Amino acid sequence: MILERFVPSLHLHTIFDIDFKTLRERGIQGIITNLDNTLIEQDSPHATERLMQWIQTLRQEGLKVVIVSNNRKIRVSEFARPLGIPFVYEARKPWGDPFHRALRLLHTTTRNTVVIGDQLLTDIYGGNKSGMYTIWVDPLKGKEGWPTKVNRFFERILYRWLKKKGYLPWDDHH
Repeated sequence: MILERFVPSLHLHTIFDIDFKTLRERGIQGIITNLDNTLIEQDSPHATERLMQWIQTLRQEGLKVVIVSNNRKIRVSEFARPLGIPFVYEARKPWGDPFHRALRLLHTTTRNTVVIGDQLLTDIYGGNKSGMYTIWVDPLKGKEGWPTKVNRFFERILYRWLKKKGYLPWDDHH
């Protein structure tokens, strides 16, 4: 069923709730992550101290990371380059092959890579469509552009339907 492609493998409140050791036990070697409202607020230009520590920890755990964002090159590069993180910009998630481009940057496969993001309609659907393990995190609070606001409207409807049909096993509210 196509709607199952919107169901994440796991839901966590933030990226900081991710257990890297558990990912490694699952055979995960690479992380594809969204940028805006997943790693940082959309209107924040740079990584927080806590986020820099998170990135350092994942690297110490032997994991590689790449950012896949629908945002423009200047936004993504100004964030990613100082941190030494490769990136795919103007990704057009969930269409095209931005996730496969990211796999090439990571030198990983769909079987050993996880997709992390805050949107069911772009990050989770795209990651699932590509055959990867997906982690859906709550969006960080901050400004959102109109395309994201439209996505959030449809995402709330989809979330309620998936929850009602028993596709989402967790008890929290969105």
